[in-house]
Amino acid sequence: MLKRALLQVSAGIAFATVTLAAQAVDITGAGASFPFPIYAKWAAQYHQETGHRINYQSIGSGGGQQQIIARTVDFGASDDPMKADALDKNNLLQFPAIIGGTVPVINVAGIKPGELKLSGAVIADIFLGKITKWNDDAIKSLNPELTLPGASIIVVHRSDGSGTTFGWTNYLSKVSPAWKEQVGEGKAVKWPTGQGGKGNEGVAAYVRQLKNSIGYVEYAYAKQNNLAWTQLKNKDGQFVQPTQQAFAAAAANADWNSVPGMGVVLTEEPGAASWPVTSASFILIGKKQDKPENAKQALAFFDWAFKNGAQLAAELDYVPMPANVITQIQDAWKNEIKTADGAAVWK
Repeated sequence: MLKRALLQVSAGIAFATVTLAAQAVDITGAGASFPFPIYAKWAAQYHQETGHRINYQSIGSGGGQQQIIARTVDFGASDDPMKADALDKNNLLQFPAIIGGTVPVINVAGIKPGELKLSGAVIADIFLGKITKWNDDAIKSLNPELTLPGASIIVVHRSDGSGTTFGWTNYLSKVSPAWKEQVGEGKAVKWPTGQGGKGNEGVAAYVRQLKNSIGYVEYAYAKQNNLAWTQLKNKDGQFVQPTQQAFAAAAANADWNSVPGMGVVLTEEPGAASWPVTSASFILIGKKQDKPENAKQALAFFDWAFKNGAQLAAELDYVPMPANVITQIQDAWKNEIKTADGAAVWK
């Protein structure tokens, strides 16, 4: 009897293991490098708790949009929100998942993180190639207490289609008429000067290696790579440090219903505490699902992240979505994401 009972228990354990394995689903996503640090952290914790794997590739916002349009991934990610006509044409739902900040990063001997002060106009002139030396009067006037070298400035920008670049060039277009006229905004632009790195990872690596360089990355990359970031002068004329609180201040008055697909741009927002290059990062998912279980599991991951990921986000200085916005997002999931026969995927 004891032997039979042990066999039954063993069989039960084996059945449970097989059942759990069968329930585990691997979900694929690709796109923006801006949110990659938090998506990776969320995915690791989510896998530990549920057994489900989220395989996310940091390939840039342009690649993320292309892959979800081609339906080669279960979800795409972009920091450059898609416009209403593109969403409609490709039958996509878009929603914000996280908020963060893009920061100027520098590699200048003797300058510590947060010491150097820059304005948007000065940064625009650096990236236009008009300001070429670190001891230029325009930089010195903002930093009279610092000793700046006479070295040439090496500009580093993104080489791939990038939502971080969209936010950066959107900001520069708002603070510099010359930038707006000569370069403009977009995921990819014709850079007047500098060299390109792929992804936030590539820009961070170049700035870390190249003395007297300047680039722009999402804040978590600056911290992870021990890069010196700068202060920025915001719309209210205040010099601010990049912090979670400064990113939250910029996003505080966002009207997520003002733009189709909730595609709000958060650069150069008013407020004495606001960080001027704040951005939301967006998820793109098909409205009509040939693989409804994959879509359901992708949404389950973001549902888990919204409910359980706030502290993990804070540890990387991202700003979680507000509760009222999450409710709005999940209502859209219920109403707009359907199976091939019209049934709701998320209930």
